[in-house]
Amino acid sequence: MDHPTLDSTLQRLHARIDWEKRGRHDMRVDVAPARDLLQRLGSPHRAWRAIHVAGTKGKGSVAAGIAAGLEASGLRTGLYTSPHVERIHERVRIGFAPIEDAPLASALTRTLDVREQAEVEGTPAGGASWFDLVTCAAFLAFAEANVDVAVVEVGLGGRLDSTNALIPELCVITNIDLEHTDVLGSTRAAIAGEKAGILKAGVDLVHGVTAVAGDDPRKAVEARAAELGIQVLHVPMNGTMHQDNARLARACLDRLGALGWTGSSGRPITPESLTDEVLAAHRLPGRAEFRSLAGVPVVLDGAHVPSSLARLMLELRGRATLPGTPQVVLAVARDKDASGLLKAMGTAVDRVFCTSLDSGIHLGADRLTDLAREARYDGVEEADPVRAVVRACDRAAARGGWVLVTGSLYLVGAVRAALDPPQPSSC
Repeated sequence: MDHPTLDSTLQRLHARIDWEKRGRHDMRVDVAPARDLLQRLGSPHRAWRAIHVAGTKGKGSVAAGIAAGLEASGLRTGLYTSPHVERIHERVRIGFAPIEDAPLASALTRTLDVREQAEVEGTPAGGASWFDLVTCAAFLAFAEANVDVAVVEVGLGGRLDSTNALIPELCVITNIDLEHTDVLGSTRAAIAGEKAGILKAGVDLVHGVTAVAGDDPRKAVEARAAELGIQVLHVPMNGTMHQDNARLARACLDRLGALGWTGSSGRPITPESLTDEVLAAHRLPGRAEFRSLAGVPVVLDGAHVPSSLARLMLELRGRATLPGTPQVVLAVARDKDASGLLKAMGTAVDRVFCTSLDSGIHLGADRLTDLAREARYDGVEEADPVRAVVRACDRAAARGGWVLVTGSLYLVGAVRAALDPPQPSSC
């Protein structure tokens, strides 16, 4: 029998509902389809040890840091993150390399076949969404690759996310801020309750959630942990984004060592395995990624929460490699706080090139331009993302500045291939 190609398998997959590219106001939130899929696949998620990472900001970077430290300790490690920037392979990493076509096609095909059988039999897996299918295929691929451990990033929220079918040995919550309020709740405490839904009795929690007066997400997270009687390690988050993400990842490695985890040498896992060099070599695309175009520095970052963008702007300001004032290329999904993102950029911005994507979920370039001008920015409408970057780089070259591409990882994915190869950065 001929093996299915990845292209034919992806055609089958894309017939399913992808909530990442649809409006989320009426999305189905339920772990039952993923649990049914995994049971029908032979419970591949029980073949490896798991670490589950939730949070508003930095969860992908923290998950990548933990995986890098484990890999450096000699463990065969899987990493599952979302969304991808350019290719679906980025979501499923084995030894930190994106999965290859053949094992991805195989895992997706088996998962799709199982879903179709469940549909005939009328069980929950028959209603599996695109994300359910990709998540379960990733878990199957990890089992088939014989990974020792997989670090899994939550897709949305936590309690009802497909990844919550996991049975982890450590849970991580990076931080809590207002996001996806139409799905997760309108307060930080409510959102914290959803993200704390990944917690399991007997499974330690490491978190960096900061207390907020009047709407305290830390209190909500630790109250749920107390109900379950689990051990909690709080990591203060008072540095830069990069420093905080690294600190949290190292604290997780330290905790795993204390729980008896060992590397290939038989010695306990330690945070020292995650050196700055290892961390720099294992960063995900589109997270403070330094690129260039025709000699102009370009920073790619998918920040889509105002507080994340404000911190990013603060960290980038005054860097020797980023002289002058930035030109910003911005695209924003309809369910994000566009006005808040514009405000978060502050006053040290020369021009905002407002663009969009043919995704069905992003604001039109014209509407975003109106919002930019209402916020007193020099807003310029440019519907084509690559053209927006080219125009921004031309202006930056003439004025001695640089370019920031932000607001959406989908925007990063749309323009990344048009740029020069990545440059090393300590950001």
